[in-house]
Amino acid sequence: MALALVGCASEPDEGGTDGGTDGEEDGGTEETAEGGDLVIATGSDAEAMDPHGSNDVPSSNVQHNIFETLLTQSEEMELEPLLATDWEAVEEDVWEFTLREDVTFHDGSEFNAEVVKANMERVLDPDVASPRQFLFEMVEEVVVVDDYTVQFHTEFPFSPLPSHLAHTGGSMISAEAIEADYEAMEDGEQPGDYINKNPIGTGIFEFENWDSGNEVNLVKNENYWGEEANVDTVTFKVVPEDLTRVGELETGDVHITYPVSPSDRSRVENSDGASVYEQASLSTSYIGFNNDKEPFDDPTVRQALSMAIDKDAIINSVVEGAADPAIGPIGEQVFGFSQDVDSIDYDPERAQELLAEAGYEDGFETTIWTNDSRERQDIAEIVQAQLAEIDVDVSIEVLEWGAYLDNTAEGQHDMFILGWVTVTGDADYGMYPLFHSSQHGAAGNRTFTDSQELDDILVEAREESDEEVRADLYEQAMEILVDDAPMLYLYHQTYLVGLRDEVQGFWKHPNGLYQLHDVTLN
Repeated sequence: MALALVGCASEPDEGGTDGGTDGEEDGGTEETAEGGDLVIATGSDAEAMDPHGSNDVPSSNVQHNIFETLLTQSEEMELEPLLATDWEAVEEDVWEFTLREDVTFHDGSEFNAEVVKANMERVLDPDVASPRQFLFEMVEEVVVVDDYTVQFHTEFPFSPLPSHLAHTGGSMISAEAIEADYEAMEDGEQPGDYINKNPIGTGIFEFENWDSGNEVNLVKNENYWGEEANVDTVTFKVVPEDLTRVGELETGDVHITYPVSPSDRSRVENSDGASVYEQASLSTSYIGFNNDKEPFDDPTVRQALSMAIDKDAIINSVVEGAADPAIGPIGEQVFGFSQDVDSIDYDPERAQELLAEAGYEDGFETTIWTNDSRERQDIAEIVQAQLAEIDVDVSIEVLEWGAYLDNTAEGQHDMFILGWVTVTGDADYGMYPLFHSSQHGAAGNRTFTDSQELDDILVEAREESDEEVRADLYEQAMEILVDDAPMLYLYHQTYLVGLRDEVQGFWKHPNGLYQLHDVTLN
């Protein structure tokens, strides 16, 4: 989950405003829909209000409404202006951004190039130890050209930088709040302690209160630089139990609930006054093979195991159809995906032949690891049964989450089940951390993939500025990753959100973040 729970800043595009427009056409709806307290039931509490101090979706969903980034992404993952109006690569290792001139923070302070510089330096400060530092580690210097022009100088040409600056890790915090946080650190407090109590951004909502473990309360920013939000307040209510969240949606105590488990989908759809909203996601669920261990160091064995698993059976059984089968590590919403790459299809007879070719005609014994996620344990049981059909004897081991991450990072596993969200919408984020040989272990490459050919392609693709060339390089990378099968790519899950009928204008971004700007309560 730590790998998968990453957020990415975004604002509504035309698809997001359709709901609001439809409401306005219903004679007088716009007037009657103003105001109200929007209540969102969520399964987990935020870890932090500081957007540089956490790397999980529950935190990002709150932060996304308090803070803003230089750029944003549409539902189709197209980059769009937000706090920056224009951007371009002025040199192969220099990106220049022109900033909006009419923006103030919730504390009244001005947004300008110096603020951008202060935020980037804070994210990269080793004393702050931001878990989002990896997003900008290629930035060597941030140069203030003038009050509303700023340049990012990178260690090497890095084409995906604009996409990274649309991530909530690039959220802009008031310079005064940053200064106060550093002063608190000098007095012995931890990085982010001040900002967690005083999260001051430029967003459509302002922070009001955080009752840790229970709820977070936001209020409408009456001085927002753009079009203001429609609702007066937003409450993020922590409700860990699935059935309790559904029950509160049915009674109207909450307006939005997430996640809706696939097994509860029909209940919500059949309830009076509520429905299920679906959104394809940028996530990929996978089974990783330890490429450093026998027999998984043999690509023929990895291909055989990939052929022996019926993805459709897993999708229908575990998530009740709320997912699309994965061809490779990225889905079609991510830049770099290619429809021309063929997947490894389910073929247990051919799988057994390949095992024999690899010298395992009698199969072998192995283990598959999972954490205590019910969904992943269900997947492990199906995999265990299906691999038994080709004489592979699989034992399931369930580990505590922290130990699970530590031990897979150290390469102690045979097979393991995990997920990844390509939150930037760019293949670099979905391939480089997972498969480049420099990223072995905790950095993301838990399969310990080591291919010089693949390394060279991934480096060339992230440094190439021509999008057509980049797309071709990522197609090559996908072909290698499917053929070499360092992991078994299972599915891209669909987000299921419970909505009350009175909620209009809501949408959920493929990166997992709630889009509340146009929400009305009718």
